Amino acid sequence: TVGTAVSVSNDMTEGIIARFRTMAIHRPSVLVGHVVGSVLQCIASVVLVGAVAVAIGFRSTDATALEWLAAFGLLVLFAMALTWIAVGMGLISPNAEAASNNAMPLIFLPLISSAFTPVDSMPGWFQPIAEYQPFTPAIETLRGLLLGTEIGHNGWLAIAWCVGLAVLGYFWSTSKFNRDPK
Repeated sequence: TVGTAVSVSNDMTEGIIARFRTMAIHRPSVLVGHVVGSVLQCIASVVLVGAVAVAIGFRSTDATALEWLAAFGLLVLFAMALTWIAVGMGLISPNAEAASNNAMPLIFLPLISSAFTPVDSMPGWFQPIAEYQPFTPAIETLRGLLLGTEIGHNGWLAIAWCVGLAVLGYFWSTSKFNRDPK
């Protein structure tokens, strides 16, 4: 996501977007190209990490092929949602360095989720922060799908977060992009 924000910012500041604006192409297609490229990179990363995990001993004995497919689909949907947010961050940044810094909070969200420790073991004041952010329901859903733990309402919450962030990021990005440059 940080790489996407930097790439979009570079495209905006280095003149390629000015050239694209003179062409007869659908304006958001440039942004969609960034998102598709980033999501394809994420897919390659997920496949590589999955292969390494299996190679070093990860076994999901309870997961069916459909659950593996659902986990993969959730990861792709999550990558797309965060990428659209990163595109927006790249568009509002005056340069690549600022884009890199603007997207940094996305990197820290997994650290304040249930990825490393259960939410109920966190300090009371911190539990709502960890529980009500996009990574926790996604992580709990992935655990449920691959390890057979209880998913509960986390599956729907994860999908809602993904769709909400993707739609928000898309409309934010296209509205910023469609404004004529100064």
